[in-house]
Amino acid sequence: MSDETIQESAKPQPEEIKELLDDEGMDTSSSTEESEAADIVTAQEQAARGLEFLYDVPLQISVEVGRSKILLKDLLKMGEGYIIELDKLAGDPLDLYVNERLIAKGEAVMVGDKFGIRLTDVVSPVDRVEQLG
Repeated sequence: MSDETIQESAKPQPEEIKELLDDEGMDTSSSTEESEAADIVTAQEQAARGLEFLYDVPLQISVEVGRSKILLKDLLKMGEGYIIELDKLAGDPLDLYVNERLIAKGEAVMVGDKFGIRLTDVVSPVDRVEQLG
């Protein structure tokens, strides 16, 4: 075999070049996606570390069954067995408040001998942040 024949056989065909370039382009995009994903994870980790000092702050949680307005004379008449009609219907979800801000809605459940609440609808984090201001 001559040197010219060896060089021609070693030279890639145009189709091979196109395949190689396409493969490299795919690798580049996937590595870009991986680096973007890594950046997002790193940002989330930094945000979590930045808020760690707040994790031990106590919060007041309350569950509201319903509300009603009464007159002072009715308040003074109250005694055992007195019934106050609330604005919610039986079966309506209960409201969960954290530091007097609505955070979620749920249903009453029994946990042993105590009441609990199973959350059925949680306010989005964006809306929770907006309520703070």
